[in-house]
Amino acid sequence: LFDGVYPFYPQQRKAAVFDISTVIVIVVFLSLACSFLLIIPGIRGRARLYWTLRVLLSLFVGVVIVVVQFTGDWETGWVRANTSYKSFSPVQVNADIGLHIGLAGVNVTLRGNPVTQINETINYNEHFPWAFGADYDRSYSEGLEKGLPSPILYVAEKFSRQSPCAVHRQYRIAGHYASAQHWVAFCTWIISNVLFSMPVLVYGGYMLLATGAFMIFSLLSFSTVRNSPMCLIQIGTRTLHVAYGGSFWLMLAIGLLCFVVGTTVVAMHHLNLDLLKTFFDLREDKAEEYQEMPEVFINPHFANNGQ
Repeated sequence: LFDGVYPFYPQQRKAAVFDISTVIVIVVFLSLACSFLLIIPGIRGRARLYWTLRVLLSLFVGVVIVVVQFTGDWETGWVRANTSYKSFSPVQVNADIGLHIGLAGVNVTLRGNPVTQINETINYNEHFPWAFGADYDRSYSEGLEKGLPSPILYVAEKFSRQSPCAVHRQYRIAGHYASAQHWVAFCTWIISNVLFSMPVLVYGGYMLLATGAFMIFSLLSFSTVRNSPMCLIQIGTRTLHVAYGGSFWLMLAIGLLCFVVGTTVVAMHHLNLDLLKTFFDLREDKAEEYQEMPEVFINPHFANNGQ
């Protein structure tokens, strides 16, 4: 040992705190929101409230569509159990084992309870990708070579190609199509914002409905993994069960929100177009048309002839 670090490891394995891609996306959208808040005092009257509501709501929808691409909690599960820590060793530890399934792979978490046991720090978070272009089995083999704890290897093995569970292909294809439909939803979200800035509000509402539709379709694509029976993940005397996680339910809520807003815009276009234009701050164009000729000059010659 060198200062408590194994000689074949550059540093101790620790659980990941943040995903870099997620942080980058959030920072970008927060920058856009802050930039808008800096210019919002220049908007007068009730239009300031309307602009704030529209812009912040639209940015929130956009950041959710992009962020869930990189999150790992579409399905999650936790269990606390007494389990063996190393292969070929009777020593057991008490730990929390977590399974986090995303569109691009699976994360397996092992956290000791307490963290320090048998003179080691038990705090792991390992990622095994299955996205197109990634080799899940290779990542699993690298985990074997590194000597990862037995619970992590046991859970990761359930999703490998050679596993009798046979869920690897189902999760991989479902995640791929769900991710593709998310990017289509992101494109329709951009188009809807462009249309809302023009005097074609009803088409912006239609594109917002399309955004919600693609988000729901992505959830349906991911839900197809439920068609395959999941093998039991038995850890010690406890069983690890997975259920839909925060990203899944957040996408469902945002998709329904897009449906509600899009339907409202289309309905208002047919029922009360003036109110809709007021909310989107488009009535000023009509006011400017009336102000183009503030004074009208009448030729006295034609006025006298008219008399």
